[in-house]
Amino acid sequence: MDSLSGFLDGPRARGAFLLRSVFDPPWSLSIEDEAPLTIMSVLAGSAWIVPAGAPPVEVVAGDTALIRGPDHYRVADRPDRRPELVIKPGQVCVDLTGAGVAEQLGLGLRSWGRPGASRDVLLTGTYDGVGEISRRLVDALPPLIVLRSAEWSSPLVSLLADEMRLDRPGQSVVLDRLLDLLVVSALREWFDRSSSNAPRWYPAHADPVVGPALRLLHEHPDRPWTVSSLAAAVGASRAALARRFVDQVGEPPIAFLTGWRLALAADLLADPSATVARVARQVGYGSPFTFSTAFKRHFGVSPQEHRASRASA
Repeated sequence: MDSLSGFLDGPRARGAFLLRSVFDPPWSLSIEDEAPLTIMSVLAGSAWIVPAGAPPVEVVAGDTALIRGPDHYRVADRPDRRPELVIKPGQVCVDLTGAGVAEQLGLGLRSWGRPGASRDVLLTGTYDGVGEISRRLVDALPPLIVLRSAEWSSPLVSLLADEMRLDRPGQSVVLDRLLDLLVVSALREWFDRSSSNAPRWYPAHADPVVGPALRLLHEHPDRPWTVSSLAAAVGASRAALARRFVDQVGEPPIAFLTGWRLALAADLLADPSATVARVARQVGYGSPFTFSTAFKRHFGVSPQEHRASRASA
């Protein structure tokens, strides 16, 4: 498993917010949900995304945007349009007086907007929470990524749009998995572009020495790795692996392993049946005390405090 795969195989969308929005000009939304990650695909028409403190960007039919939270931003038919509606945390929609307007704008299953509108149609998927494995990925992203239709398109967009119209047994699970696939496909496309500022660990997977080392650390975090044992496992000298790993990834192998272990542990702790001792063993710590000390040093809270905060979120 690599860090991108962790987005699917670790924390997954669970009842993610999915909506088809339909508007005719004039329209403007202030997005203040503070969600960590949102994907928006334009099915018809166009829209302007106006990040806080950054130039507005127009997206048109076929384009897909990834928006990293928690900063607020606007989506509108024109970049200078003042917002008329506000999306609050929990995807609560209110007008400028604070009154709820969801019922007035409902257009049926997972669809909302102005009755009779048809010009601008957006498909939006929002993750309200991201686990620590994915947090390492999300934190590496810029505030806004736009994939133009001339450069990238995915059949997952239309498949997700079609599935959003259905209300069948297990539908929420199907939608969550399609959303995950669409997001990871979009991220992989962006990472593959030479002009993108991808996290250093992403291209490092192609290195003939560092790539196998990364895969071993991701797949077997429970092993008592040292630089020497890792080098032997990938057929390189200790000095060569240490040098190449820092050059490619930006940190030493054991520092990378520590971050991965603790990120993995943070998600494993979400399972109420997983004891701290068991999680410590799963991620390669010899004792719960050593694990708890490392966890608190990294996250600022104990494993028990982290679990409690996740449970109450």
